[in-house]
Amino acid sequence: MRLLFDENLSPKLCTRLSDIFPDSLHVRDVGMKATVDPVVWNYAKDNDFIIVSKDADMHDLSLLFGNPPKVIWLRLGNCSTVKVENLLRREYS
Repeated sequence: MRLLFDENLSPKLCTRLSDIFPDSLHVRDVGMKATVDPVVWNYAKDNDFIIVSKDADMHDLSLLFGNPPKVIWLRLGNCSTVKVENLLRREYS
């Protein structure tokens, strides 16, 4: 399972979670800093990623287009990278 972290999340999550989500990337890693959501969506779809975002717009795209890609919508508000990492580790299955 490969995750694509949206711009609203720390790029450090790729490294911090590489033991359980190898080959995951941040949108900055693929030159998509400040890129509109539909472009990120298509990249994830074309490259077999699951999008991880705090952005409700990605969730809305999933309702509009269906999957793939799947979307993990993190509804944590303003929080630390550690909190995001802990949540993804806890829910990993």
